[in-house]
Amino acid sequence: MTIENYAELDATALAGLVRSGEVSALEVLEEAIARAEAYNPKLNAITYKAYDEARAAASGGGLADGPFRGVPFLIKDIASPVKGWPQTSGSRFLGDDIAPEDGALTRRFREAGLNLFGKTNTPEFGITGTTEGAFHGPCRNPWNTDHITGGSSGGAAASVAAGVLPMAHASDGLGSIRIPAACCGLFGMKTTRDRNPNSSYDDAAAIGMTVEHVVSRSVRDSAALLDATGYPEPGAPFAYPAKTRPYAEEVGAPVGRLRVAFHSETPSGRPVHPEIRAALEETAKLLEALGHDVEERGLGVDYRRLYLAQRAVSGSNFAATVDGLIAAKGREPEADEMEALTWRNYRGSKGLTGAQAMAGWATLRSMSREILSLHETYDVILSPVLAEPVPRVGEIDPVNMAPRDVDKRQAEVFPFTPPQNFTGQPAMSVPMGLDGNGLPVGMMFAGRYGDEGTLFRLASQLEEARPWQAVRPPLWG
Repeated sequence: MTIENYAELDATALAGLVRSGEVSALEVLEEAIARAEAYNPKLNAITYKAYDEARAAASGGGLADGPFRGVPFLIKDIASPVKGWPQTSGSRFLGDDIAPEDGALTRRFREAGLNLFGKTNTPEFGITGTTEGAFHGPCRNPWNTDHITGGSSGGAAASVAAGVLPMAHASDGLGSIRIPAACCGLFGMKTTRDRNPNSSYDDAAAIGMTVEHVVSRSVRDSAALLDATGYPEPGAPFAYPAKTRPYAEEVGAPVGRLRVAFHSETPSGRPVHPEIRAALEETAKLLEALGHDVEERGLGVDYRRLYLAQRAVSGSNFAATVDGLIAAKGREPEADEMEALTWRNYRGSKGLTGAQAMAGWATLRSMSREILSLHETYDVILSPVLAEPVPRVGEIDPVNMAPRDVDKRQAEVFPFTPPQNFTGQPAMSVPMGLDGNGLPVGMMFAGRYGDEGTLFRLASQLEEARPWQAVRPPLWG
């Protein structure tokens, strides 16, 4: 049987078909595999295939009776381990590593009924906002394969945008859910810190900036899956962020009259591209038309001080992470087993002192309070996700460019997303149309700490006002 409208259905709809018996989990999986095989040679989005394992689960009763039973799903090749699968983090140094067991979030994905059938492309250790690593190779955008998918969840975003599946695992440490969502015309919710479990990944996420969730085509899929996975983790040393009600109930609920600040303030003072500024102003006008109070107001923080503190904290954490990997493998990496940018970050961070790291932490804590204090006045803060139209493959190339040039281009293109990782607050990327070259433009909405509910309500209102799922890339379905 062929599901003629498979690519048009979100995960909630597909799960409904499986639940009603109209289609089988195996039939849905075969649709996903067929599309993966058709599009992956052009996109390089899927780096590991577990088709037979997924077929066995679909046909042999191996799927849990959760809300997404039978929906095909891909795991990003970083963070959530899958038992028996490669766990490379996009690095040659870890190219032969196999995960000994499922991570906590992987187990919750399985309990939700999702059928895991492969892993997706990510840059080395998720460092860059583009997925162009030496180990997996560049990932390409289904809207135009000359352009990037964003990073570090680029393979996930390309797969979903092309209609291979309706949602896929993603993670976000400095923008790695929101940037790929924006580049590929998807919805991407960066959750509140500790909303989903870290468990076995907790050591790598020790500084608390990285969260895991999904990129998706529909808002309701993101909300319902977060209901299924985002509940307290036994033994977790951190407080679980409270929520008012299930997120699925927020979708379509009255939004109310929100107070919204919007800005295109960049750390360098460099203006955003005119098309991006025009899209931001158009979004602000749409919000006003929907009944919200909107005014222009930036974060107004000392960005130099903020990022110097972040580099001390993130650098120390990265050096400790790589040291741990070296200890586990029992050897140092060969020169060609890590990229120049990674080597620079690792070696440069080895000289940081504990005092520098802790001073950075203190600064991040105090400046996070400064940023979050804006939400005493505003419910939501709106900005672009990217400062420029989606770049071409090779413009931010961690393999062939000098590290300082990669740093410069990343700062120019991705200036907006990191602060929410420092504060721990939720933020989402919402598709808000196409630019003059037919590439997606995403806008970012940041909410109060712990308040994904308001963001899901607003996202569903925007989804109705500007239904992005009807706008599809050339490589589709």
